[in-house]
Amino acid sequence: MAVVVVTDSSAGLPADLIGELGIDIVPLHVLVGDTTHREGVDDLDIDYTADSVSTSAPSPGELRDAYTAALARSGGDGVVAVHLSRQLSATWESGRQAVRDMGAEESVLLVDSLGAGLATGLPALAAARSSAAGAPLEAVHRTAATAAENSHTFILVNRTEQLRRGGRLSTAAGFFASELVSKPILQLVQGRLELREKVRTRSKAVVKLVAAAAAAAGSGEAVVGVQHLDAADAAETVVAQLRERLPQVREILTAEFGPALGVHLGVGAVGVLVLPGGWG
Repeated sequence: MAVVVVTDSSAGLPADLIGELGIDIVPLHVLVGDTTHREGVDDLDIDYTADSVSTSAPSPGELRDAYTAALARSGGDGVVAVHLSRQLSATWESGRQAVRDMGAEESVLLVDSLGAGLATGLPALAAARSSAAGAPLEAVHRTAATAAENSHTFILVNRTEQLRRGGRLSTAAGFFASELVSKPILQLVQGRLELREKVRTRSKAVVKLVAAAAAAAGSGEAVVGVQHLDAADAAETVVAQLRERLPQVREILTAEFGPALGVHLGVGAVGVLVLPGGWG
């Protein structure tokens, strides 16, 4: 058989790649009032501005079930589970508890992606491609971990209410104290969401977003992902500008942010994930 890669629904990977590479997806939870929805499984019509909307991680039991099924499907070759940053979610910790409960520390290896969205999805995808090429468990795990360490994520947020409510921005005090911030650009630094730059207009913010991504990519091979939440035109502009500035980049994946991230980022958010060096 082959190593099976598991990730969570924040990863934002296209369905065709998930199916082609046999990646297992564990849904995050989106809570609307007293009702819990499984992202990507249950129908969900969400008002991202509502105070009654929140998110939660899968339980250790849910992850244990997913890992057990994946391990059986691997035929004993093992599982690599790539989850969103432990600084942003309890998912990785739930995964660690699940592995302990299974007594599977040597056959189910966890990776903290140090990110969310495609910053989780691309390390998972790199791992799945490594597995498909016949790599053993340790090599697949190393591929995912290296991709997570090397990636760069930048996010343009259209509005700040969700960030204020969610409390996941590590520089929140200084960020919200400034009345000059209208279109902030955020970045992920070792799994933490931080303010990178304050920009007054959205058009200028898009230029800054593209510049940050281009600088992170450098002049060599790279893989780029672009995500958005109800901002397809802005995402297309970012993709077009990146293709112009980075002609060496052959692959740019595009996806929408799912509800679990959308609750925190808000409508209009656009993110860019850069993985220098390609798939490794």
